[in-house]
Amino acid sequence: MTKSKRKVTNTMNDLPSLRNLIYLSHLHEEQNFRRAAKVCGVSQSTLSTGIKTLEELLGDQLLERFRKTFAFTVVGEEVVLRARKLLAEANDLVELVKNQRSIMAGEVRLGCVPTIAPFLLRPIFEHCEQHYPDLILTVTEDTDEQLTGALTRGELDLLLVAQPVPVEVGKHHYMKLGIDPFKFVVHSTLVEAMGEPLDIQRLPGNSIHLLREESCMTKSVLRAHLLDSHGKVNPITVTSLHTLVQLISGKPGATFLPQMAIDGGILNHTPLHVMPLSGEVPYREIGLMWRKSSIKVATLSKLGGIIKEVHQEAEKTTPPSPWTAVAAK
Repeated sequence: MTKSKRKVTNTMNDLPSLRNLIYLSHLHEEQNFRRAAKVCGVSQSTLSTGIKTLEELLGDQLLERFRKTFAFTVVGEEVVLRARKLLAEANDLVELVKNQRSIMAGEVRLGCVPTIAPFLLRPIFEHCEQHYPDLILTVTEDTDEQLTGALTRGELDLLLVAQPVPVEVGKHHYMKLGIDPFKFVVHSTLVEAMGEPLDIQRLPGNSIHLLREESCMTKSVLRAHLLDSHGKVNPITVTSLHTLVQLISGKPGATFLPQMAIDGGILNHTPLHVMPLSGEVPYREIGLMWRKSSIKVATLSKLGGIIKEVHQEAEKTTPPSPWTAVAAK
């Protein structure tokens, strides 16, 4: 009896290239061929050809092309989602090999919100530069939403965040670092006019300025102290703590600032004073977040311990501490 030979199909030729998946992902993000090509470092025609090649390989249309615009098809949207997961896994594969040499070597891409970065990153960088010269820390500063999206797509390795963040923590590893209380800060002229203790309800209308609504800091403050004080809150919002301080310094007003910003000197040379308030003290929780699929878990966990140690040391030398750190384990 003769054995029939099974034909083995070489499926490698049927798989899309990572490069073309990168083109597709950036096109979806930029929604513009010229900008996507610039991000990818290629010509617009190269990017366009790569996506057409991808469509031919997959046997379906990913884009609906119009005269001057385009739109992703339903299939195209799904391919983008899966492509980003594949690209994240491919990046982790590369990092896995690099991390075999040392867990504190190679690149760690850190994302941080603007209300934390100016006050927390310097001692971390100084410590790592001194003790782990082979560790390359890079930083991206952006909003919570943008950072968590970049983390999920594998474009960032680690986030330094303030809770709550716009993502389910259960989908990622989370390490609590500490608590950062908010302090009520008031212009000196208002303090002189109203005396102490200061009652928020006695402040002039529109005199309290806050960060924009989507900030977790704003949500915490509103929940703790300003639910019944909307007449006091100015509708004009800003995105930077430094801009906030300048705003209420120039036009006498009040705001809430995190302790780490005050300890970082944000009130130096301003007419602003920290005032005590009765009741619950609003605060935010500071933590680290990374993907459960990341192969840098050992590096990221050790880096979290370093951040705790750096700021526990700050507690001993410069009271009050930048924030109340959780004891390192």
